[in-house]
This record gives sequence, C-alpha cells and structure tokens, in this order.
Amino acid sequence: MTTGKTVGGNDEDDAFRFEPYRHPAAGWGAAKSVSRFLAREGEFVDGPRAVMRMNHEGDGFDCPGCAWPDDLKGLHLDICENGIKHVSWEMTHKRVGRDFFATHTVAELSRWRDADLEGRGRLTEPMRYDPGTDRYVPISWPDAFDLVGRTLRELDEPDQAAFYTSGRLGNEATFLYQLLAREFGTNNLPDCSNMCHEASGRALQASLGTGKGTVDLKDWEVTDALFVIGVNAASNAPRMLTSLVEAYKRGAQIVHINPLVEAAARRAIIPHDFTAMATFRSTPTSTLNLQPRIGGDMALLRGMAKIVLDEARTDPDALDAEFIARHTTGFEEYRALCEATPWAEIERQSGVARADIAKAAQVYRKADRSIISWCLGVTQHDHGVDTAREIVNLLLLRGNIGREGAGPSPVRGHSNVQGNRTCGIDHRPTSEFLDRLADVCEIDPPRHHGLDTVGTVEAMHRGDVQVFVGMGGNFALAAPDTPYTFAALRKCRLTVHVSTKLNRSHLVHGRDALILPCLGRTEKDWQRCGVQATSVEDSMSMVHLSVGMKRPASAHLLSEPAVIAGIARATLPDSATPWEWYVDDYDRIRDTMSHVLDGFEDFNRRVRLPLGFRIRQPARELVFDTPSGRAEFSTAALPDVVPVEGQLVLGTMRSHDQWNTTIYSADDRYRGVKNLRTLIFMNAADMRDRGIDSFADVEITSIARDGSTRSLPGYTAIPYDIPRGSAAGYMPEMNVLCAIGDYSTQSDQPLMKNVKITVRPTP
Repeated sequence: MTTGKTVGGNDEDDAFRFEPYRHPAAGWGAAKSVSRFLAREGEFVDGPRAVMRMNHEGDGFDCPGCAWPDDLKGLHLDICENGIKHVSWEMTHKRVGRDFFATHTVAELSRWRDADLEGRGRLTEPMRYDPGTDRYVPISWPDAFDLVGRTLRELDEPDQAAFYTSGRLGNEATFLYQLLAREFGTNNLPDCSNMCHEASGRALQASLGTGKGTVDLKDWEVTDALFVIGVNAASNAPRMLTSLVEAYKRGAQIVHINPLVEAAARRAIIPHDFTAMATFRSTPTSTLNLQPRIGGDMALLRGMAKIVLDEARTDPDALDAEFIARHTTGFEEYRALCEATPWAEIERQSGVARADIAKAAQVYRKADRSIISWCLGVTQHDHGVDTAREIVNLLLLRGNIGREGAGPSPVRGHSNVQGNRTCGIDHRPTSEFLDRLADVCEIDPPRHHGLDTVGTVEAMHRGDVQVFVGMGGNFALAAPDTPYTFAALRKCRLTVHVSTKLNRSHLVHGRDALILPCLGRTEKDWQRCGVQATSVEDSMSMVHLSVGMKRPASAHLLSEPAVIAGIARATLPDSATPWEWYVDDYDRIRDTMSHVLDGFEDFNRRVRLPLGFRIRQPARELVFDTPSGRAEFSTAALPDVVPVEGQLVLGTMRSHDQWNTTIYSADDRYRGVKNLRTLIFMNAADMRDRGIDSFADVEITSIARDGSTRSLPGYTAIPYDIPRGSAAGYMPEMNVLCAIGDYSTQSDQPLMKNVKITVRPTP
C-alpha cells in the first residue's frame, strides 16, 4: 500500500492511498460500500425499502442509474451498488430551500466542491437568480413559467433557444419536450447522447439500418462468445456482471478488450447469489483479456477479421457464405481491404501482438453465436463511427446478425438515454418522423437540422443561442472545454435548469437564471387523474413502466411533464396542443405517442404487460433499412492512433464512486484509489522516460488540433497497468483538457477518450 499527500480528497486531513484491488467485483466489497454510504446519508430505512422496489415489474420504479435491462425472470434483487447509491442520493432527507440560498451567494457556492453542492440535498422550490444580491431567491411557478415564456417569445427567431436533456427524462416527458421545441420552431435538441453514443447510432444506422443494437438479454443468456470492448462494466453497468458470471458458468467464452483490465474483467460475486456470498466463492468473468492502446480497437478488430478471412481459404465453415451472399453488400471490397492491411500496421496501431489477436479471433471463429458489446471506449474517438462499423463487419462475416444469441450490443450509460432518442430528442430528425408529428399533433415542425451539444456551446459562445433550457443533468460539467463552456453559458440571456439537486450548472448561469425543482424517479407523481407511471427504454429496446414509491421531497415539486407543459403554455399561449390535459393523465400522452412513434403501437396496453414490450428491430429480422436494402460492409482505412514522440493519448473516465458528473466520494475502489481524484494513471515506462517518480506531482498539458494548449497542474502520477503511450484520468475534472473544437468529424462527439497530452514533473 502506498500513502501520500493530501490532494482533492474527501476531508482536508485525509491523505490519499493507493493499493491494487485484488478482490472480486461486487460481492462483500459492494455490500460494505453500500452500508457505509447509507449510514453517511442516514438512509437505513428508505434505502432498504427502495431496494425491494427498484427494477421490479408491476409497481416498481426503474433505477435512475444505468440502462442495463431488467432481469427477465422476475429477480427480486436486480440491483447493484451504484444503483442503490444513486437512489439513496435522490431519496436523501437533506433539503436545499430558500433559507439555504439566503445564506450563501453564488460566488461563495462557486468555491464549493461539486460533491458538497449535491450533498446538501434536494431542491424544494423554484428559484431565480438576483444579480443585485448574487443570490437565488424564491419565485412562484406561474412567474417562473411566465419568465421563460416571455423570454422565448422575445427572441428574434426560435433557433436562438436550445433545449437540452440528459438520460434521466422519462419517455412521456421526452415526447412533450421535443413537441414543445418543435412547435416553438427549432430542432435545437442537444442531448447527452451527442457526447456518448452518437457514433454507435450513426454506425449501426449506416450498416444495418437501425440506430440501436439488435440483441436482448435472452441472447446474452445463450450466446457462445461475448466480446466486451471499451466497457468498465463493474462501475458503469454493474448488473452486467450477472450476465458475465452466468455466461462463464455455462461455458461461454468471454473476451474483454480494454486498455485497462477493469474489475469486471477478472472475477465477481453476485450479491443476490446468497450461497456465493456466504462462501466467498467468486466466479471468473473472462477467459481472455487484451489491452489495446487507446484508440487501437479498430486495428485489433481488423486483425481478427483478417484471420477469419485467411482461414476461409481452406475452411469453408470459417465464413457464413450463404448469409453474406443473401443479406450483405460490399463483402469483396472488405475482403480486399483486410488482405491489403499489413500485420505490422495492425500490430503498431492496436498495440497488441498478432499472436494475442489470433487468440481472440479463434474464440470468434469457433463460436457458433457471438455478441459484441461496446461502450464509450469505442465511441469517443474521431474514428468512433468507423470502429463501430468494423464491429458490424466482423459480425457479418459469420452471420452473427438476426439470430438468437448473436449481434451488436452497445451499452448505453444512462437509464433512458436510448428512450430519449426514440421519443424524439434528435437534432437531426428524419422527414418521416416530422411528417407523422405534423399529422398527429397538427403542428408545422421545422425541417432544418438543429444544434447538437458541441454546436450549442459554440452558438452560445457566439451569442447565437440566447436561451438554454436543461432538463436534468449537469451540462456545465458534462460538456468539453470547461472554461469555454462556462463562458458560453454566461453569455446567455436566460438559463433554465430542471433539476433535483444543486449542481455546478446552477452557478454558471446566464444574465437571468432559473432553477426549477422536479420530482425524482423514486417519488410518487400525483396528477388530477391519480398517481402516474412513466415509461423508460433500456439499452436493449425494452420499454416498461416506472412508478415512484415515496412522498415527494417537497409539496412545491412538479413532475417533468408538468414543468414542460407549464413552459409550453407560457411560451405558446395560443397553442392548440392540450398541454394541461396531457399532464392530467399520462395515458393520453402515450396514446398520442402510439400514433407518432414506430414500434409504439397500442402503447398503453403493451407497456402494462409483464416486463413491458420490446420495440421491433427490423435488422433482427434481417430487414435492413439501408440504401441497398442489405447489411453494408464498410471499408474505412485504419486511423493513425500512435501518439507522436513525447505525447500520450489520454482517455477520461468515471471513478467507481461516481455516476456521470455526480461524485459520491474521492475513492475509486476497483482501481485501488482512496481519497484522490486529481490523478493520472500512466504506464511505468512512460513515467521513467519523463523522469516522473511514482506519486509525484505533475502538470498535464493538452494539445488541441488548432495548436492551442490547456493545462492541469498539481496532479498525481500513478503507475498503472496501461499500454505505453496511453494514460487515463477522471472526468469531469479533466474535461478542461478537451478543446471545444476537438470533436469527431464522423459523429461530432467530443474526443473525451483521445486527448493528446504531455506530462512533466511539476517544476
């Protein structure tokens, strides 16, 4: 164990510690962590109650954390450590009301740590910024709605407003939100997917004619081989551990491909397996681990395909020739590309030896059915779309599309981010969707594309966007180039944030600003027609209902649909849309959605079925909505991801005790870190080359495409098992290093996992 100086920890007097974590993922480590967290939050009553209702079919509520699907067999403890923390964080008894804001100025609060801001508890009433006192002061709901509506109506054009959403928004609120924006006259609907899985959606749409994965949880239960790429499952999708353990027990091969060998790639104890818990018996969660350099996944996948194609010269079973002939196009061009790609270049770009790539290729070759799963380690690169398409290329070679136990399976990070996109949050809507929306809702939606996240930040900075409305999330910290984003928000005429807790975005505000508090997912939503349920869509296209269990934190909270309807009526006083009628009974929203959205036919009946329903995926049925009507091979050249001399490639990531921008503590248990976030994980040889001692102070400087630089001083260098030329550290602190102009030319995603940096000892 190594101890060191005090830097950015939980308490001023605590020194950081680093000791590699050698225990199984989940298991007793998770149980102890949850117990400590519940004790700290004082949630020993409501916390356990929530556990018994979270992710349960019928009258349960959906975990507001990750989007991993609910158990299909009615498991009554379909939960995880981070889900319990997330729910307890929302259910806290602590409150932030008018007395709190009267005591603290925005300038003072701006000096607080982010964990301390959120840790003060739930927001209780609408607040408006008072520039005279530099404080937020109470405002009534009618006056708040009037301020938003009046400011929006006074804009020169609708495109001077942007309507952002995070993945926590339910489907019904999502549909109303996009309807508000489009009836107002803009497609400026940036969302968190613009920063996370935009590349996946564009790749799958181009290759298969669908923006989503084709597999479901049943496929995970029967597949012969799982390839998990760029995913830190134990922290970001912990319930995936159950699927990995079950797959290993039945003999499936599990290949993890990631620059870091994360806890989920070693072994685990599933907490609801009482026998394993009682006997401390862990189960391996991998049969092979490969560590490509950051950005090297595409080259590794190309190498796997090259081996499969080579074997097909002598083994007719290496390829599914019938599938390729009947259902694909572009195969010969892809075969020629693979043959022309030299092994030396594949090894150089991937950072993985040919012999190790061959091990993964043999797993794939011998498996009858394979699933390839991936997350942000694949997407947050300039070549993210090409890499996701290369995943599809590999699947197509052996017909791993459209049959049980096989297919692409992107892992969405937030609970309803996929549902947001399905239900209309899209700055590039299709003409077919807009036609149906116009016909059913009797509006004239704009037809030109709107702004995504990066485009919105740039437009605010220019003064072209003057009103920013955020439904959930913490936009100021989630976006790249933190100082640039802060300056952009401060140029707005009005910023509006619909939130459950105080966060940094409320302190980085426009000339006028509102904080509008809303119900959490754990809380009962009483409307005129009774308690309402909202629906969400998981990362495998299952749609189900969520019903809150707890009395709201304040009598002054409104539901998200009610907040949206209030803004809409104030903004569009002559609107024929029955906003208030919709809010009285969410079934009415769902009835309208059933006529607008593909796959939502008979919505109200189907969503009440046990476990809900799965949205039809045409590609799963070998129906490809592509220009050719077939699955399309892609032929992108390998990108050059090897850093130039003296530079490293930095990938930003979450710690374990963190959910998106919400930081529960400065610990990262699975990576062995206690009480430190201002750190950088580096290869030991890279540290020696730069004269950096273990746990020394360093300065990190990023080099943007335009040549500009950004620096973070006072960080701690930690030697770690990561490939040479690669480094890693935590977002959102490191978002400052990602320049606003450094985004993918393929997906417009910020390059959060491909930041070019130099690191030197602090002078």
